[in-house]
Amino acid sequence: MTIAAAILLIVIGAILTFATNIHVQGFSLHVVGWILMIGGAVGLILSFFQEAIWAGRTRRRELGPGEERREPPPPPRY
Repeated sequence: MTIAAAILLIVIGAILTFATNIHVQGFSLHVVGWILMIGGAVGLILSFFQEAIWAGRTRRRELGPGEERREPPPPPRY
């Protein structure tokens, strides 16, 4: 789940919970709104963890003593 999708779930859940006044027989829109907000919050937290994990993979490795930084080869000329 992306960050935008999680925020969208939170917004839709908040609208269903706090801004609607509709009563449907068989289920409560307020409960559905709370479920969507909780699901969106969990998805937002998981998205932040996923971003942190992926950001850690792109860091450069620290050079040890005696190691030299190697430059990548230049791209081929066509």
